[in-house]
Amino acid sequence: MLNINDIKLACTADTTVFTNHARERMRERNIRYVDIASSIADGVIIEQYEDDKPYPSCLILGYSEKKPLHVVLSLDRGILWVITTYTPTLAKWEEGYKIRKVVS
Repeated sequence: MLNINDIKLACTADTTVFTNHARERMRERNIRYVDIASSIADGVIIEQYEDDKPYPSCLILGYSEKKPLHVVLSLDRGILWVITTYTPTLAKWEEGYKIRKVVS
């Protein structure tokens, strides 16, 4: 399981790597590195994906400029891999953006 304190320590410009997918989504969604770093700094892990490959990953909820931001990332040997990021909506998430809405 990933630990939020380890993630926060690894969140530096020198140790953060963005996947191609993350870079594309950041451009499309106008999300900057500073937004991701800010959301990780005050973030909480809301989901763990222990079976993800090549490394276990997690979903973090944080805030940047008082706006919610979800960041999916993994951590391996001190390198923080940002997989994707997006602004959660109430259409898919319960109030507070920590719990997915049940689709029936």
